[in-house]
Amino acid sequence: MSLRSIGRYLAVARHFSSEAARRNTSTASSSGGGGGGGDTLGRRLLSLVYPKRSAVIAINKWKEEGHTLPSKYQLNRMIRELRKNKRYKHALEVCEWMTLQKDIKLVEGDYAVHLDLITKVRGLNGAEKFFEDLPDKMRGQPTCTALLHAYVQNNLVDKAEALVSKMSECGFMRSPLPYNHMMSLYISKGKIDKVPKLFEELKVNTSPDVVTFNLLLTACASENDVETAERVLLQLKKAKVDPDWVTYSTLTNLYIRNASIKDDCLEKAASTLKEMEKRTWRKTRAAYSSLLSLHANMGNVDEVNRIWKKMKDCFRKMSDEEYICMISSLVKLGDFAGVENLYREWESVSGTNDVRVSNLLLTSYVDQGQMEMAEIFCNQLVEKGVCLTYTTWELLTRGYLKKSDVKNFLYYFRKAISSVKTWIPDPLLVQEAFTVMREQVHIEGAEQLLVILRDAGHVNTNIYNLFLKTYAAAGKMPLIVAERMKKDNVQLDEETHRLLDLTSKMCVSDVSGILS
Repeated sequence: MSLRSIGRYLAVARHFSSEAARRNTSTASSSGGGGGGGDTLGRRLLSLVYPKRSAVIAINKWKEEGHTLPSKYQLNRMIRELRKNKRYKHALEVCEWMTLQKDIKLVEGDYAVHLDLITKVRGLNGAEKFFEDLPDKMRGQPTCTALLHAYVQNNLVDKAEALVSKMSECGFMRSPLPYNHMMSLYISKGKIDKVPKLFEELKVNTSPDVVTFNLLLTACASENDVETAERVLLQLKKAKVDPDWVTYSTLTNLYIRNASIKDDCLEKAASTLKEMEKRTWRKTRAAYSSLLSLHANMGNVDEVNRIWKKMKDCFRKMSDEEYICMISSLVKLGDFAGVENLYREWESVSGTNDVRVSNLLLTSYVDQGQMEMAEIFCNQLVEKGVCLTYTTWELLTRGYLKKSDVKNFLYYFRKAISSVKTWIPDPLLVQEAFTVMREQVHIEGAEQLLVILRDAGHVNTNIYNLFLKTYAAAGKMPLIVAERMKKDNVQLDEETHRLLDLTSKMCVSDVSGILS
């Protein structure tokens, strides 16, 4: 199971967390303070944009202008809209303002939303203090569940388990929501073995919902367990729970992964993909991107183009993320002309200069081996003021390595590493690079690569052994290798000693002393 997959299902669980909180706060779908035409307090709050601007000042100004202050009903809707737009600080300020109003009676659900916002804005410590300071009568199921959500977001298994134990003692485990939170936590931490037992406990105390079953399917996907996933689907139907697009997206992805080893999986994937599309509409916009990716994984170029057209008919404007998904799908399908055309379209409608989109066109050039075009394109990006990222340099690095162009590989590899504060080593890339050096008996390149890796603080016994093999292939003896290893605090193993002994009988290189 990919990290993106886990993230999607945790997001689903979080969505239902906010749904539960909303049911406890007497909110509604319309607001006198934020709906209709003209000037409203809701619109003013949404127009603040910058976090430094104050929601409280906006509310007070609204009052000073002689306007009637919105009801709690309307304020809750404004908070919901601010959260939806990820304007957590302003939403929190509205919550805090509400707590100071004597004529507004707050219930547990209001405090649950308040706690969730504190977690997002001020962190876990602030959320815990807020919970501890609440009156006892407000520390019920909604606020406990909100605190549990905070622990899950921070991957704190021990604290989450301790809280669930207390919630169970207090009879607060009457909803599937806390169980779903714990399932998502166990899945994200790789503790899949704890999920079935938790599901059995859930069934004793309450009824599972669609999120529960989706999380069970995610657990099956992480184990690549098709048979158990199909049994989960049967349980879902038996429980008379309506599957959603996430249900079928998870199953489709699992079937696609197993298509090469199970004969009927591709056919099943096509079937679940159809079921998924039936549940995809304007209010489930994220499902469209999932459809694009899944069809691309199945090689369905016509279906990818059909879904994209459907999206453009449905929505006025595509987001950068949706362009990224579509262009990625075309790259995967090898439709390089389509990639370039769609990139030009994106350029004409989006002013974001999002380098993630640019990197996809760069990927297309690299995949085709068009490194000259790739460099020209990067130069154009720089001229436009686009800030190139590690991914950009890494793509060029890999492209030149694929062409066995040592000089350009080393140039872009150095740029890639220097573009980040902390470089996470890629052992396969390093090994492939030394293989190219060895095949070309390119000892100067091997020395330069070792210098880059040493400067980055990422050398080990295996890297030194690969380095020595390059010298052995060239029939040359490197200088002061043992000394360099000692300086880098790298241990010599049996292979190192063998290679040092082998190269010690060869001619001394005139390169290593200059470069290291």
